[in-house]
This record gives sequence, structure tokens and C-alpha cells, in this order.
Amino acid sequence: MPEDLKLAKRHRVDERCLDIAFRQARTFSAWQPKPVSERTLHELADLLKMGPTSANCSPARFVFITTAAGRERLRPFLDPGNVDKTMSAPVTVIVGYDLDFHERLPQLFPHADAKSWFVGNEQKIADTAFRNGTLQGGYLILAARMLGLDCGPMSGFNQAGVDAEFFADTKIKSNFLVNLGYGSSEKLFPRSPRLSFDAFCQII
Repeated sequence: MPEDLKLAKRHRVDERCLDIAFRQARTFSAWQPKPVSERTLHELADLLKMGPTSANCSPARFVFITTAAGRERLRPFLDPGNVDKTMSAPVTVIVGYDLDFHERLPQLFPHADAKSWFVGNEQKIADTAFRNGTLQGGYLILAARMLGLDCGPMSGFNQAGVDAEFFADTKIKSNFLVNLGYGSSEKLFPRSPRLSFDAFCQII
């Protein structure tokens, strides 16, 4: 067996982990009436924050909506097709990104003056915040699956309205939403097709 395959086999997770994170994971629209504890949400945050971001910039900001009052604040900004699934979810996460992320770089990247790379460069700030914040939203989904939660990520909401309601007087912008909980197969569609390797990959 080639040496690289031996190394990969020694370090890779078992098949069950791959099934949980990718192969058998689905996007859920219906939920069992089971709560998600604050302890689980803390564990989720502690996992996802370990994923890499450029210069450890960590621009994502997460609002975990767990109460009926919180859901009602979100309701007016949801597209009609997303209302029922969100109102019934134990948790809805607003995944946002902070355009002031560079203010924390002296803490997060102390071995270089990384803050100076961004000050005065609004386009670089916006690109870096959106790119890395989106990446951290992906980490949220994978970490949630590894903790036994199901996910329902979605667009389909009024971003300006959400920003005004939840992020007023900040430089945080909403990106996408993720419903979390224990999924019900009640409204689960058959898995959609995926592209073949050659359709979306190249090896050069």
C-alpha cells in the first residue's frame, strides 16, 4: 500500500463519523418536539470555533434563537416557505459576520500586527468577513451533526430586516439561517442528486 494511503488510513475517522457528517446527513424541515439544551449550544460553539479562518480572524457571530418570543421577532422577516419550519424548530441560528472583526485581531493573532492589514481597506474587510464567516457557518453545521443534532440551513429571509432587528447599532450583517434540533422524517424528500467528480473537480 502506498505510504500516503497508509497515513490516511491511520489518521482518518471511522465510517460512522463520515456517515453522520456527510453521507447520511440530511436537511430537515420538520422537527421532533425535543429541546436543545444551552449546554449543547455551548459545546457546539466550542467545537465550531476551532475550525480555521484566515489570520484566526473568526468574524462569524451567532444568535441562537430558542424562545417563542425570539421566534416571533424573526417571523416577519422569513419568506413564506420558511415560516412553519422555523417556528417549529427548537433552535434557529442567525449566522452573521462582523465587519469590525479586525478590532479583535490583537487578541486572536497576537504574533503579528494583523489589524493594520485591514484598517482603512473596506473591501478587504468585507471580503474577509463574508468569506470566513460563511466558512464558520459551515463548521456550525458539521459540528452540530457530530453532536447528534440535525440541521436545516436556509436563505429566504429579509436580511436588512434581520440586521435591524437583531444587530442594530453594530457592524454585524446576517448571512444565512440554520434551524437546529432533532429532525422528523415527516417532510423529508428523497436525497437530491450530486455531481460526478469530473463535473466539479479537476486534478492538475
